[in-house]
Amino acid sequence: MTDGPLSKVFENIEKSENNLVRLCQDLIKFPTINPPGNDYKACVEYIGNRLKNRGFNIEYVRAHGVVGDCADYPRYNVIARYETGRKGPCVHFNSHIDVVETGDGWTKDPFAAELIDGKIYGRGACDMKGGLASSIIAVEALIDSGIELKGAIEISGTADEESGGLGGVAYLAEKGYFSKDRVDHVIIPEPLNVDRVCLGHRGVWWAEIKTHGRIAHGSMPFLGDCAVRHMGAVVASFEDKLYPAMAARFTQMPVVPEGAKQSTLNINSIHGGQEEGNAGLPAPCVPDSCRMIIDRRFLVEEDLGDVKSEVTGILRELETSREGFRYEIRDMLEVIPSMTKRDAPVVVATTEAIEEVLGKTPDLVCSPGTYDQKHIDRIGNLQDCIAYGPGILELAHQPDEYVAVEDMVNAAKVMASSAYKLLMK
Repeated sequence: MTDGPLSKVFENIEKSENNLVRLCQDLIKFPTINPPGNDYKACVEYIGNRLKNRGFNIEYVRAHGVVGDCADYPRYNVIARYETGRKGPCVHFNSHIDVVETGDGWTKDPFAAELIDGKIYGRGACDMKGGLASSIIAVEALIDSGIELKGAIEISGTADEESGGLGGVAYLAEKGYFSKDRVDHVIIPEPLNVDRVCLGHRGVWWAEIKTHGRIAHGSMPFLGDCAVRHMGAVVASFEDKLYPAMAARFTQMPVVPEGAKQSTLNINSIHGGQEEGNAGLPAPCVPDSCRMIIDRRFLVEEDLGDVKSEVTGILRELETSREGFRYEIRDMLEVIPSMTKRDAPVVVATTEAIEEVLGKTPDLVCSPGTYDQKHIDRIGNLQDCIAYGPGILELAHQPDEYVAVEDMVNAAKVMASSAYKLLMK
């Protein structure tokens, strides 16, 4: 802890613990499940109304025309900016408001936001409404302390991070909201654990593979050509060739957890054949089409072109060696790895803040999955960006997801201290 100018800020945060809990609970109660993109407008208006009452200028930005934006599920974002009235840099706290589907296995109501034994349970508690709540409390405490800050502070609540961020940070970056003439330092309160600073992430390539066959009656499959069996050959080739090759590759990036230091491939889904009827009875046909979605996470040491070539090479080989094999492949998303330098201002400030608040030197890590830093870096050309926030990384997207109140309080102190250090230089 500190006896300097931040002592009042930390005191304000400690006194605001109940306020922090209520704020986090309120945010969780918005079931902003993506897809399809529920309740975005209501959630961002809640954030905007709160910060408007604290002197922030509020903008609501709808990402018209992006994938998923429609009348029923508009892609809304909120950007709140506080001007100190004194010349200086801008520190931006960016949090996504969308959450993944709940899935099975919950013992708590996913959107009741129950507080039990110092933990708030709910979908999005960890990823990342706890971090959003901490950033708001941190900035409010900093402003309320009476310190004469320089520059500006921004807080954003953005859409669609869980589906690539195209309706959120990517759209805003394209519109100049993450440009160098507006923002200098960015902290994204993703749940990478309260005592770590995340410098960046691995790369990602999402693709759709389709195999084709010929329809026939299921009693005479020899008259048709089964597209599902062709897809099975693709999976078998992945098992025999691609997975062993990836398992032999390791990165020098400080990626956590340990298993993510390797290249990985997830088969997200496979869909084949005709739809079952209303009674659930199967269509008596040979499947003439099958499609698979793949999620390839690659290392900074790998080239995206080579990553794609490994997969297309397998498909071309099957086209030559397997009778009747026909395929299509379509890119869905591609992001190169990103990593902020260890001596960047936001890294140094947050490292010092963690040492100050928690009394330990934080690990500098990289995330196994991408997050919105990819757009801030690639589109906004802002390299002074990290992820830091409360929450245990491995709880993200799990049943009975939670965030610890103590971690939120400590994260708020770290965020406030980091912002202070960056604004007062």
